[in-house]
Amino acid sequence: MSQPAATPERETEGPIPEIVIVTGMSGAGRSTVGKVMEDYGWYVIDNLPVMLLGELMRLSESRAEAAGEPGDPVRVGIALDVRAQGFETLASSLQRLRERGWRTHLMFLDATNEALVRRFESVRRPHPLQGDGRLLDAIQHEREVLSDIRASAEMVVDTSGLNVHQLGRKISPIFHDDTSERLRLAVLSFGFKYGVPLDADFVLDMRFLPNPFWVPELRPFTGRETQVAEYVLSQPGAQEFIDGVETMLTPVIAGYLRENRRYVTLAVGCTGGKHRSVAIAEALATRLGSKEIATFVVHRDLGQE
Repeated sequence: MSQPAATPERETEGPIPEIVIVTGMSGAGRSTVGKVMEDYGWYVIDNLPVMLLGELMRLSESRAEAAGEPGDPVRVGIALDVRAQGFETLASSLQRLRERGWRTHLMFLDATNEALVRRFESVRRPHPLQGDGRLLDAIQHEREVLSDIRASAEMVVDTSGLNVHQLGRKISPIFHDDTSERLRLAVLSFGFKYGVPLDADFVLDMRFLPNPFWVPELRPFTGRETQVAEYVLSQPGAQEFIDGVETMLTPVIAGYLRENRRYVTLAVGCTGGKHRSVAIAEALATRLGSKEIATFVVHRDLGQE
């Protein structure tokens, strides 16, 4: 496949369209993400040839200028899989667009092999790369093909333990227009016994705190409820830990903002993802939210027990 033609410099000083490329493993939830984007007013295109990205940006820019709405730029989502024409040039094409002043972002959806196998088997459809071979071999081949794209993505979202409704709730805050210029910090609670999230940028282990599971009157409740949260947060070391996380993340988040990275996942784990991690995640989201940081909480494993 030939390289895309060079894209000319921006010809207008009007609002810059924002384009999010959504790609990743087949079966990881691209269609769900596309529906969420549409719900928030994004125009979503499926499998646009990569060499047309520059032309799409210019057309979107012209549309915004013609509409006379300088404060309301066009927002476009492009859902791509490995079969999209020119897919192998995606990373270099996006870099060229950014160098010319256009606003582009790359979201990669991932899931464990086990989760992907279950999803394909449940819908009884073949993997797009499967052919006459085994499903697991096709998944592994796709993972290898996409490894460089995953490494260059600004946003990696693990959908392994999420149904479509949970995934929608997890990624909805990313597409709120009132946080477009802020860093979105997802504080994700989880249970270690269900696996560490694949999309975690930082992993915090709350198993150094006493487990409310062993307190009979607290066991039925979760870390979202007052009695459990007060118990967890009053334990020796809990407040010092929260203070330390804030201190640690302050220079990191400042660096992310300078580098125009806009989505970070802070994973907080305990044994089952019901008590300690939930309470600490809620506390951290409250502590870390600011004018520069839009925090939101996702409790991945609540209800698993």
